[in-house]
Order: sequence, then structure tokens, then C-alpha cells
Amino acid sequence: MTAPPDMTMNRVIHGAVRRDLDRLSTALDRLPDGDRARAAQLQRAFAHLRTELTHDHEGEDAHLWPMLAGAGVDADLLAAMESEHHAMAEALADTDAALTRLAGTGVAADVAAARAGLERTREVVERHLVHEETELEPLLRPHLDSPEWKAVEKKLSRQPVSVTGPFFAWVTDGMTDEHRAYLRKTVPTPVVTVLARVFGRRYYREVAPTWRG
Repeated sequence: MTAPPDMTMNRVIHGAVRRDLDRLSTALDRLPDGDRARAAQLQRAFAHLRTELTHDHEGEDAHLWPMLAGAGVDADLLAAMESEHHAMAEALADTDAALTRLAGTGVAADVAAARAGLERTREVVERHLVHEETELEPLLRPHLDSPEWKAVEKKLSRQPVSVTGPFFAWVTDGMTDEHRAYLRKTVPTPVVTVLARVFGRRYYREVAPTWRG
């Protein structure tokens, strides 16, 4: 399968975010009452998602928004994007706290609270992802060959292997064929494999098993 021309790494990341939120919702629905070990698994998986999403947004705040501002993108739109990042950070923190409580008790009342928190987080996250995909990406697309965008790409990709390894392990875990085709076109497969399997092995040990079986 080939990736469509409007596919971006941003959408690949969004796909991984949506996938994890869906997985977590399903897992909470199936969580047996009192199963603290399983609840702790879910909390660890969500904590990893929170880390990846936070890292992505910090990169956008620090590098992408200033570049787009310099390109003349509407300041109100960029301010809305930054505000949505803050709202997502608060929602993610609330859900993390609810899952941490659940990991300590495993009781039905805390399952219900975690599920409610997760649904609120999904709403906040999805609102931002759609906003970014529909309004921001079309404004970025004309600049993808510009020196300014290339400079942003370099800054975003210049990360230690302790960051890129877990990222590639996470983003490729259950990704769609469409997203995999884009990733193969963008980053050499051997690079992804080495980074994920060598430097992202903690993800495979502590997070990936959460979604198996």
C-alpha cells in the first residue's frame, strides 16, 4: 500500500494517539473488579502515551508555531492551538491521576471514574487533532519545501536515542498499513527497527504487552 499524498508524520502520530485512547477505553470496559495488576498495566501504558503526546506538543510550541507565525499564519489560530495544548495537558494529568488511583485499588468505583476521565480526555484530544488536521495542516503544506520548514524538521528530529527509540516503538505498535507506508518512505526501515528494538526495548517490555491478548 502507498501512502496518500496528504499523509504527514503529524497524522501518523495522531493515529498512534487515537489508537492508544481506543485501546485504553476498551481495556477499562473489560477490567475485572479488583484487578490491580491489570489496572497498573493500563496506568503505565497511559503514562507512556502522555509522555509522547507532551513531547510532541512541546516541539510544536517551541518550533512549529514560531515558524508558522513568521510565515504569516493567523495569530489567533496559533493562539488557539497553544490553548488547546494546555487544555489537553490538564485533561491528560487528570486521567493519569484517576488511573493511578485505580491502580492502587482496582475497585469498580475507581474504574468508573477513570473511564469518565478518559472519555473527557478523548473529547479534548480529538477536538484538537481535528482542528490541527483541518485548519493548520493546509496552511503548513505550502511551506514543506521551504528552508524554514526544513530547519524546524531538523530541530524536531534532533533528539537523543532515549527519546527516538521509545517513540518509534510506540508509533509502530499496531499502526495501519497506510501509516506504515508513509513511515517507510520518510525514515529508512533499518533505522526505525534499530531505534525501536534497541533503544525502545523498555516499551516492548512494559507497555506493548498491555495490548496483547
